Amino acid sequence: MNDFFQTLLRPDREDPNSKERDEVARAADVLMVGEFQFLQLAYYEWHGDDLPVELVDKLFAAYMLKNHVPHWARHYARLILEKDARGFIDPHDPAYHRYDAEYVTHVPEGVKRFTKAAVFLILVVGGAVWIGQMAAAKNVPFQFPPYTSDATVEAPAERTPGDTTQKFQTNP
Repeated sequence: MNDFFQTLLRPDREDPNSKERDEVARAADVLMVGEFQFLQLAYYEWHGDDLPVELVDKLFAAYMLKNHVPHWARHYARLILEKDARGFIDPHDPAYHRYDAEYVTHVPEGVKRFTKAAVFLILVVGGAVWIGQMAAAKNVPFQFPPYTSDATVEAPAERTPGDTTQKFQTNP
Protein backbone atom coordinates (compact mmCIF):
# COMPACT_ATOMS: atom_id res chain seq x y z
CA MET A 1 0.00 0.00 0.00
CA ASN A 2 2.95 2.28 0.66
CA ASP A 3 3.95 1.96 -3.03
CA PHE A 4 0.51 3.17 -3.99
CA PHE A 5 0.90 6.41 -2.03
CA GLN A 6 4.48 6.85 -3.21
CA THR A 7 3.29 6.57 -6.81
CA LEU A 8 0.55 9.12 -6.18
CA LEU A 9 3.03 11.55 -4.67
CA ARG A 10 5.81 10.95 -7.21
CA PRO A 11 4.50 9.26 -10.38
CA ASP A 12 7.86 9.68 -12.12
CA ARG A 13 9.82 7.71 -9.52
CA GLU A 14 11.94 4.80 -10.76
CA ASP A 15 10.56 1.36 -10.12
CA PRO A 16 13.10 -1.49 -10.25
CA ASN A 17 10.88 -3.54 -12.55
CA SER A 18 9.92 -0.62 -14.77
CA LYS A 19 12.78 -1.25 -17.21
CA GLU A 20 11.36 -4.67 -18.02
CA ARG A 21 7.82 -3.30 -18.32
CA ASP A 22 9.14 -0.47 -20.49
CA GLU A 23 10.69 -3.03 -22.85
CA VAL A 24 7.40 -4.90 -23.05
CA ALA A 25 5.50 -1.64 -23.63
CA ARG A 26 7.89 -0.52 -26.38
CA ALA A 27 7.73 -3.92 -28.08
CA ALA A 28 3.92 -3.88 -27.88
CA ASP A 29 3.93 -0.41 -29.45
CA VAL A 30 6.15 -1.67 -32.27
CA LEU A 31 3.66 -4.46 -33.00
CA MET A 32 0.67 -2.11 -32.49
CA VAL A 33 -0.93 -4.36 -29.88
CA GLY A 34 -1.77 -3.95 -26.21
CA GLU A 35 0.59 -5.08 -23.48
CA PHE A 36 -1.53 -8.01 -22.37
CA GLN A 37 -1.98 -9.14 -25.95
CA PHE A 38 1.80 -8.92 -26.26
CA LEU A 39 2.06 -11.24 -23.26
CA GLN A 40 -0.25 -13.69 -25.03
CA LEU A 41 1.96 -13.56 -28.13
CA ALA A 42 5.08 -14.05 -26.03
CA TYR A 43 3.55 -17.05 -24.26
CA TYR A 44 2.60 -18.57 -27.60
CA GLU A 45 6.10 -17.96 -28.97
CA TRP A 46 7.81 -19.50 -25.93
CA HIS A 47 5.46 -22.42 -25.18
CA GLY A 48 4.02 -23.08 -28.64
CA ASP A 49 0.46 -23.01 -27.33
CA ASP A 50 -2.11 -20.38 -26.37
CA LEU A 51 -2.16 -18.98 -22.85
CA PRO A 52 -4.36 -21.27 -20.71
CA VAL A 53 -7.51 -19.67 -19.37
CA GLU A 54 -6.64 -20.57 -15.78
CA LEU A 55 -3.37 -18.58 -16.02
CA VAL A 56 -4.90 -15.41 -17.48
CA ASP A 57 -6.01 -13.89 -14.15
CA LYS A 58 -2.81 -14.89 -12.39
CA LEU A 59 -0.61 -13.46 -15.15
CA PHE A 60 -2.67 -10.27 -15.37
CA ALA A 61 -2.47 -9.66 -11.62
CA ALA A 62 1.26 -10.38 -11.50
CA TYR A 63 2.03 -8.15 -14.47
CA MET A 64 -0.29 -5.22 -13.86
CA LEU A 65 -0.35 -5.06 -10.08
CA LYS A 66 3.03 -6.43 -9.00
CA ASN A 67 5.04 -5.40 -12.09
CA HIS A 68 6.32 -8.95 -12.51
CA VAL A 69 7.41 -9.58 -16.11
CA PRO A 70 7.82 -13.28 -16.98
CA HIS A 71 11.16 -14.35 -18.44
CA TRP A 72 9.57 -15.48 -21.72
CA ALA A 73 7.94 -12.03 -22.13
CA ARG A 74 11.29 -10.28 -21.59
CA HIS A 75 12.90 -12.57 -24.14
CA TYR A 76 10.18 -11.95 -26.72
CA ALA A 77 10.25 -8.19 -26.11
CA ARG A 78 14.02 -8.08 -26.69
CA LEU A 79 13.62 -10.20 -29.81
CA ILE A 80 10.95 -7.87 -31.23
CA LEU A 81 12.95 -4.73 -30.41
CA GLU A 82 16.05 -6.22 -32.01
CA LYS A 83 14.15 -7.19 -35.16
CA ASP A 84 12.61 -3.72 -35.27
CA ALA A 85 16.03 -2.08 -35.02
CA ARG A 86 17.14 -4.12 -38.04
CA GLY A 87 13.92 -3.29 -39.93
CA PHE A 88 12.50 -6.82 -40.05
CA ILE A 89 9.17 -6.13 -38.33
CA ASP A 90 5.93 -5.61 -40.24
CA PRO A 91 3.40 -4.49 -37.62
CA HIS A 92 0.54 -5.34 -39.99
CA ASP A 93 1.53 -9.01 -40.16
CA PRO A 94 -1.57 -11.05 -39.16
CA ALA A 95 0.62 -13.30 -36.99
CA TYR A 96 1.00 -10.42 -34.51
CA HIS A 97 -2.75 -9.79 -34.47
CA ARG A 98 -3.98 -13.32 -33.90
CA TYR A 99 -5.77 -12.26 -30.71
CA ASP A 100 -7.38 -9.13 -32.19
CA ALA A 101 -11.09 -9.69 -32.59
CA GLU A 102 -11.39 -6.54 -34.71
CA TYR A 103 -8.29 -7.00 -36.87
CA VAL A 104 -9.47 -7.53 -40.47
CA THR A 105 -7.18 -8.41 -43.36
CA HIS A 106 -9.93 -8.67 -45.96
CA VAL A 107 -12.86 -6.56 -47.08
CA PRO A 108 -15.99 -7.57 -45.14
CA GLU A 109 -18.86 -9.12 -47.10
CA GLY A 110 -21.17 -6.23 -46.19
CA VAL A 111 -18.91 -3.71 -47.95
CA LYS A 112 -18.76 -5.91 -51.06
CA ARG A 113 -22.55 -6.29 -51.15
CA PHE A 114 -23.07 -2.55 -50.67
CA THR A 115 -20.64 -1.75 -53.50
CA LYS A 116 -22.37 -4.18 -55.86
CA ALA A 117 -25.81 -2.78 -55.00
CA ALA A 118 -24.62 0.82 -55.46
CA VAL A 119 -23.08 0.06 -58.87
CA PHE A 120 -26.24 -1.78 -59.96
CA LEU A 121 -28.43 1.12 -58.84
CA ILE A 122 -26.25 3.67 -60.66
CA LEU A 123 -26.36 1.62 -63.86
CA VAL A 124 -30.15 1.18 -63.71
CA VAL A 125 -30.92 4.84 -62.98
CA GLY A 126 -28.31 6.09 -65.44
CA GLY A 127 -29.58 3.73 -68.15
CA ALA A 128 -33.18 4.81 -67.58
CA VAL A 129 -32.25 8.48 -67.88
CA TRP A 130 -30.21 7.81 -71.03
CA ILE A 131 -33.03 5.80 -72.68
CA GLY A 132 -35.53 8.49 -71.71
CA GLN A 133 -33.38 11.21 -73.28
CA MET A 134 -32.99 9.21 -76.48
CA ALA A 135 -36.74 8.57 -76.71
CA ALA A 136 -37.53 12.21 -76.02
CA ALA A 137 -35.02 13.45 -78.57
CA LYS A 138 -36.80 11.63 -81.42
CA ASN A 139 -40.36 12.84 -80.82
CA VAL A 140 -40.27 15.94 -78.66
CA PRO A 141 -38.31 19.09 -79.41
CA PHE A 142 -38.82 20.45 -75.90
CA GLN A 143 -37.71 18.71 -72.73
CA PHE A 144 -40.33 20.25 -70.44
CA PRO A 145 -44.16 20.25 -70.63
CA PRO A 146 -46.36 20.69 -72.66
CA TYR A 147 -44.16 18.35 -74.80
CA THR A 148 -45.28 19.75 -78.13
CA SER A 149 -43.91 18.26 -81.32
CA ASP A 150 -42.51 19.97 -84.40
CA ALA A 151 -45.79 19.39 -86.22
CA THR A 152 -47.82 21.37 -83.69
CA VAL A 153 -45.50 24.34 -83.47
CA GLU A 154 -45.94 26.91 -86.19
CA ALA A 155 -43.21 29.25 -87.20
CA PRO A 156 -43.76 32.70 -85.75
CA ALA A 157 -45.76 34.87 -88.09
CA GLU A 158 -44.94 38.43 -88.90
CA ARG A 159 -46.52 40.74 -86.37
CA THR A 160 -47.63 44.20 -86.72
CA PRO A 161 -46.64 46.63 -84.00
CA GLY A 162 -50.13 46.69 -82.42
CA ASP A 163 -50.89 42.94 -82.67
CA THR A 164 -50.65 41.04 -79.37
CA THR A 165 -52.23 37.76 -80.46
CA GLN A 166 -50.23 34.67 -81.36
CA LYS A 167 -51.27 32.14 -83.94
CA PHE A 168 -50.78 28.43 -83.23
CA GLN A 169 -51.75 25.53 -85.38
CA THR A 170 -53.69 22.82 -83.56
CA ASN A 171 -54.04 19.24 -84.62
CA PRO A 172 -57.53 17.78 -84.38
